[in-house]
Parts: sequence; structure tokens; C-alpha cells
Amino acid sequence: MFAVTRFRAAGADGDALAAAVPALLEALGAAPGFRSGDFGRSTDDPEMWALVTRWDGVGAYRRGLSAAAVKIAGAPVWVHALDEPGAYVRE
Repeated sequence: MFAVTRFRAAGADGDALAAAVPALLEALGAAPGFRSGDFGRSTDDPEMWALVTRWDGVGAYRRGLSAAAVKIAGAPVWVHALDEPGAYVRE
């Protein structure tokens, strides 16, 4: 499965978001079932960012996000997240 989380952050907020994501990816990397993660800025809208993560399954994804280290590292990242569905399962 994969998850796509989109963010809106401009200026100093965008800089803070980009600086906080490596710690989040490190914390996610310690989670069982985490496969990979990519983070980037939109080529069409410099205020839009996306984090794409890949997991062994929905259970691994949910357990990974509930880990204390992920919650701590993710706090400065999730504050910029858009409220929209983001978890997808390959058909």
C-alpha cells in the first residue's frame, strides 16, 4: 500500500516543513513494514508539497503512524497537512 499526504506551506513555513521531514522519514524508517518514502515540492505550485510512503500493508501503516517517535517527529510536519484521504491499496 502507499500513502500520499499533501501539504500547503509557503515561505518560512515551507522551509520549516522541508527541514522537519528528514527526521520524520528516519522515524518512519524504523517502523516494521515501512518500505520507502519520498518528499517533494510541486512543480506547478511552490506552496504545495507531498510525502509519499510505501508500506507492507494497511496494518503496518497504521502501526507505524501510531509509534511515539513518529508522532513526535511528525508534529511539525502534520500541522501543514491537507485534510483529505491519503491511503491507497493497489488493486
